Amino acid sequence: MSRLLSAEDLLAGAGTTRTVTIPADLVPSGGAEDGRAAEAASVVVRPLTLRDVQRIVKASREEGVLSSVLTVQQALVEPALSVEQVASLPAGIVQLLLEQVNAASGLAVSADDLEEAVRAPLARACFVLAREFGWTPAECCELTLGQVLLYLEMLAREGADGIPTGVVAPAEPGATPAPPRRAGGRASA
Repeated sequence: MSRLLSAEDLLAGAGTTRTVTIPADLVPSGGAEDGRAAEAASVVVRPLTLRDVQRIVKASREEGVLSSVLTVQQALVEPALSVEQVASLPAGIVQLLLEQVNAASGLAVSADDLEEAVRAPLARACFVLAREFGWTPAECCELTLGQVLLYLEMLAREGADGIPTGVVAPAEPGATPAPPRRAGGRASA
């Protein structure tokens, strides 16, 4: 059996740091005039806390790219950079640092986990329903499993047994029918 963590143990994780090596091909030459090739270098990052993530989400609601800049800026320990400085970094360095910060913060999804999620039957079903009816992910999340199965079955039978294209019966009494579809499976506006 694993040991029980104390509050101090849990809070100590926020103070850890990790050294990230930046490959030589991403390191700017720094204007070296002697023709020397750039060498690999390193920076120090820390994991994001829940407070950091909440601040980043709140600040970047208007501008999605800002979340990447703020994530790197909040996590960089050495050297500490301003938001403007991080925004002027080469994109490759920001991408590398984002990957490392997300991994250090426990926010990274492995390729295998992502592949498993994409292949999950319910995820695929929601993707089909969203594509066919023009529903948002939030609307798909509100469906019960029975409704998902009913709509998928109706799509499978569409046209084969006389169900008109785009007509979907409400799942519950009083429910609003799905918006009519136009050619290509998208809902009309």
